[in-house]
Amino acid sequence: MYSIEVNNLTKNFGSFVSVDHINFKVKKGEIFGFLGANGAGKSTTIKMLCAILDPTEGDALVGGYSIKNQPEMVKRNIGYMSQRFSLYNDLSVEENIEFFGGVYGIEKELLQERKKWVLDIAGLHGKEKILTASLPGGIKQRLALGTAVIHKPGIVFLDEPTSGVDPISRRAFWDLINTLSEGGTTVFVTTHYLEEAEYCGNIILINAGKLIAEGNSKELKSKYLTNTILEIECTPVIESLSILEKTSFVDETTIFGNRIHIIVNEKYSSKDQIKSLLEGKNISVKSIENIVPSLEDVFIHLLEKK
Repeated sequence: MYSIEVNNLTKNFGSFVSVDHINFKVKKGEIFGFLGANGAGKSTTIKMLCAILDPTEGDALVGGYSIKNQPEMVKRNIGYMSQRFSLYNDLSVEENIEFFGGVYGIEKELLQERKKWVLDIAGLHGKEKILTASLPGGIKQRLALGTAVIHKPGIVFLDEPTSGVDPISRRAFWDLINTLSEGGTTVFVTTHYLEEAEYCGNIILINAGKLIAEGNSKELKSKYLTNTILEIECTPVIESLSILEKTSFVDETTIFGNRIHIIVNEKYSSKDQIKSLLEGKNISVKSIENIVPSLEDVFIHLLEKK
């Protein structure tokens, strides 16, 4: 039933605890989102699950194999793609594909079949001799994913795979992830783009090495954000933020572009209450709207709470 089972997994670097006794399970074939700020412990966790880094305490079963006792079997049965695309820029497209096929021990006849598949998903048929370094980010990204799963692993780990890639390429990449999941591959992904996490079937938030929330997008929003959230468009924004932060009916404030999101409490009565407050301080208020919380709202709320 589960592709990954994590039990009290811990990693210390000297006196610094990077990952602190975490426990979770990932179902077979699901797209699993692992979210957190920089330094939260995401990449360290992935490296342990890929048997690249030894845990200080605890263990995990990945594809049924122990990362402590059967690390080589873990490595044979997973794919891994880092935020740096995991490709050799001084090799051609074809050479990268053949290199990774060789690393995973794919026989010659099957490798030709798998090479065609990788070229197809990357849109690189007829461009096999091009140096990988010359490829656009989105194309390179799809090529990297293709080489990471060229051996048809049951599980693939994607560590911030869409970092620095344009929105259209990110959308195309997620279409490819969905195709892999529909084919039965378990996809374990970290991302800084919280709107991408909406595509995940289950999500875990990690902060300072500890798990702080788990659930799908809808569950996280309904469980952790029960108060009303308002979006205010006004100028100047920074001065408005400072005023609202000191207001008794506002629990939390966050800037989203040229707008402010606020979470209000039981002392809040109406939008006129906000408008009167701000306009009384010479703030120009363009609009005040109730909004459905985003995962970013949930994430910021939980981090500020911690």
